[in-house]
Amino acid sequence: MTQEEGDLDGLVRKRIRALRLAQGWSLDELAARAHLSQSTLSRIENGRRRLALDQLVTLARALDTTLDQLVETAADDVITSPVIDNARGSMRWPVKGDPGMSVVRQRLTDPPPDTPARMRAHPGREWLVVLSGTAVLLLGNRRFRVETHQAAEFPTMMPHAIGAEGGPCDVLGIFDRDARRGHQRGTGESDAQDTGG
Repeated sequence: MTQEEGDLDGLVRKRIRALRLAQGWSLDELAARAHLSQSTLSRIENGRRRLALDQLVTLARALDTTLDQLVETAADDVITSPVIDNARGSMRWPVKGDPGMSVVRQRLTDPPPDTPARMRAHPGREWLVVLSGTAVLLLGNRRFRVETHQAAEFPTMMPHAIGAEGGPCDVLGIFDRDARRGHQRGTGESDAQDTGG
């Protein structure tokens, strides 16, 4: 076994134990969930038993994680720089752990559109938090004031738009793959106060 393999082996064992403790489970509880004996699980966590792929798959399921997450190593590329879109006044960061997700920071200066025809609907889900100022979220025929440090989450199949109230407003949005695509397809003035990236 190389040092790198040994480091990964130790990391996986520590991760199994840490995830078990985070759930508040004893060795017996996790062993029962994973259909292993308590002594086998103890030996896996303590490095006295070889890690077998079939047991790792079972343990990952029992710990409500994936095998990939259980065995992933620390990435060298921890820091991500934003993609800046000056035309829309936004910055976008891809989420490496889930390439379908994006995080977008945008400064809103205009109020939301005044006609329902300018609201957009598309597949997906969005989550946003107001970093500063006050935002107005139009969602269907409802109007929500979102203050600094408040968040909103909604399905994007409902017609929606967002704008500033009483001055500039900074928002941070998280978009799933479908919501991001819906915003990337949009063009023109109707997008200007939409939080998409």
